[in-house]
Amino acid sequence: MEDSTATRLQINLAGLSKTDYRGNPSTLCQGCGHNSISSQIIAACYEMDVVPENVVKFSGIGCSSKSPTYFMNRSFGFNSLHGRMPSIATGALFGDHTLKGIGVSGDGDTASIGMGQFKHVMRRNVNMVYVVENNGVYGLTKGQFSATAEKGLTLKKQGANQYMPVDICMEAMASNATFVARSFAGNPKQVKELLKAAMAHKGIAVLDIISPCVTFNNQENAYHSYAWGKDHEEPLHDITYIAPRSEIILEREMEEGEMREVSMHDGSVVILKNLEKGYDPTDRFAALRTLQEAQVNNWLATGLIYIETNKPSLVDTYNLVDTPLNRLAEADLRPSPAMIDKVNALMF
Repeated sequence: MEDSTATRLQINLAGLSKTDYRGNPSTLCQGCGHNSISSQIIAACYEMDVVPENVVKFSGIGCSSKSPTYFMNRSFGFNSLHGRMPSIATGALFGDHTLKGIGVSGDGDTASIGMGQFKHVMRRNVNMVYVVENNGVYGLTKGQFSATAEKGLTLKKQGANQYMPVDICMEAMASNATFVARSFAGNPKQVKELLKAAMAHKGIAVLDIISPCVTFNNQENAYHSYAWGKDHEEPLHDITYIAPRSEIILEREMEEGEMREVSMHDGSVVILKNLEKGYDPTDRFAALRTLQEAQVNNWLATGLIYIETNKPSLVDTYNLVDTPLNRLAEADLRPSPAMIDKVNALMF
């Protein structure tokens, strides 16, 4: 009887075990932050009772873009060209708006060759989770600086970086993304809770996750290393995701400003317990100010930086029919003879 109970506890409301959310064995370097992120995607989707067949995965080129192979084998995936993942995702999710998209990119794939496409997927508010596995280096091509590498960073055979880094979250804010968060692969609990909130968000959810490259960029003074991340992480709040089915019961009255609840489209709730006095992730200007202060002070500000739940998604903007476009039959698309006659009469 005890074994039977234990077995039931391992099955979620979708009738699946955690094994059903796994992918192929990773071929990335042992200790790579990307593998930790894949593990948290598996955990988040399992705990949220996601049906893998209702998720479609996207990626571009780079170490990060191999990641979708390592989670949810039962989901369809598309590995696109370098920097071109957003347009593929936009087309696919426009064609079938019933699917949830998870895109995994890297700092090179997004902040260099893919910057233009990254901008447009945000301004269109495509309904997807966009994870940037950010390690500040081109690991797949043996250790060149990426666009997010900090100025002054010295890498073997590369010399010192002379350019100011691109801040993924700043770019997301400037492009009017409706969900912007930053985390650190060495903080798996926060990564998982942010992924849950991102999955529940209707629109584009950008997660910039600092993910150390243990082979080419893990010196203690490198901003994308495990050591630096652990020493400089400044969480904005503790974050807890509450599923729609769960009743929220507080053990006591919370003091004003101690906790903030953000309601999602699907009825779920993200609870933020402030670590900094009065931080409000719905305040766009506060979010920009926080990012600027973190950049000036070399802080790794992590958590839910900004969220907007009222902006229409791409599907809402075009008022698509309930049936996905890719499932409409010819009879659904072909105008009736009477309608054709009416149009011709207006034209001629």
